[in-house]
Amino acid sequence: MMDGSTGGMFFGGGFMWIFWLLLIVLIVVGIKGFVGGGDRDTSSSSDSPIDILKKRYANGEINEEEFERRSKELGH
Repeated sequence: MMDGSTGGMFFGGGFMWIFWLLLIVLIVVGIKGFVGGGDRDTSSSSDSPIDILKKRYANGEINEEEFERRSKELGH
């Protein structure tokens, strides 16, 4: 005879790990969002176009010729 205790244990205890897993994931995502973790662009929105150009030149993303051409286009 079945008294239903197996089903209660399965749903009460067996699936409880899903609740805790979801709770942990939500906490981690919340902390990352709050702290600002993750991959962000290193340039801030307050950088002027010439500052961005200088950073790109310093990082080797563009050569001297490209830097001079774009600098002239920006009026510097």
